[in-house]
Amino acid sequence: MIICTKPFLLKRCIACLIDYAIIYMFFFVFTMKLGEPVANYSYEITGPLALIPIFFWFFMTVLLEVYFGATIGNSIVGLKPKSLLRTSGILSFGQSFKRHLLDPIDMFLFGFIGIILIKNTDKNQRLGDVWAKTIVVETNVRP
Repeated sequence: MIICTKPFLLKRCIACLIDYAIIYMFFFVFTMKLGEPVANYSYEITGPLALIPIFFWFFMTVLLEVYFGATIGNSIVGLKPKSLLRTSGILSFGQSFKRHLLDPIDMFLFGFIGIILIKNTDKNQRLGDVWAKTIVVETNVRP
């Protein structure tokens, strides 16, 4: 089966910025409000509370994608990840988790690694997409 995709680089970058701006804002406000001041004007969170930002990241990336089909950023720009393993195209929990587990690598050096991979893979996939066997398509495409 031949699958034709486009890179959607600008849309993907904007979606990433939206998603991670929300996540980082949550981390910042959460840490400032509930963290304990430490040296050098910084704050830290310890104990079970330190898991809340991780759960928030998990909700914003993996769970939104699995249950609603896309993250907030992807929804805003009109993109949606699709499974290459399922005929329905719906992502499994494992596929979504794999995609986002590699976000730090794909976004390294301001997204350089992800952009290079998107531009140089047959299906315009970043590393997370290659590992999870997913592609990114437009949601508002009419046949």
